[in-house]
Amino acid sequence: MGTFLNNLGLFYALLGASLAVLMSGMGSAIGVGTAGQAASGVMTEDPTKFAKVLIMQLLPGTQGLYGLLIGFVTLSKIGIIGSGVVEMTALQGLEILAACLPIAIVGLVSGKYQGKTSAASIGIVAKRPDQFAKAMLFPAMVETYAILALLISFLAVSGIKL
Repeated sequence: MGTFLNNLGLFYALLGASLAVLMSGMGSAIGVGTAGQAASGVMTEDPTKFAKVLIMQLLPGTQGLYGLLIGFVTLSKIGIIGSGVVEMTALQGLEILAACLPIAIVGLVSGKYQGKTSAASIGIVAKRPDQFAKAMLFPAMVETYAILALLISFLAVSGIKL
């Protein structure tokens, strides 16, 4: 029990990195799946629109990449990747956990909703392929909030003193 308590900070930090990757990855998987269903429907009617609907389907996948980036930054910060594990207190581990939560939570939610928005935009492309650029703006607006969460998580993890 004493060994676990001595490594509680490391446990919290690893939990933060794991949540960043898992939750944002789940959001992307849901979003890409939702958009993929819409893209598949368009492809059955007009296979020439493949490139346009594929781009729309890929947009919700970025949240998972953002979570993965924060996971790598966190693992590097705590020494799992690189120079060896850094000694940290439970409070420092909790700080890292808290710093990972913005991309974890926003990645989950925005990935899901970006998928829905991408699916709607795929519907635009199906009927009006000339409106592709305008249709891309709708899912891009959702992306903005994932980028903001990525920025906050990155700055917070980087700013924690170990």
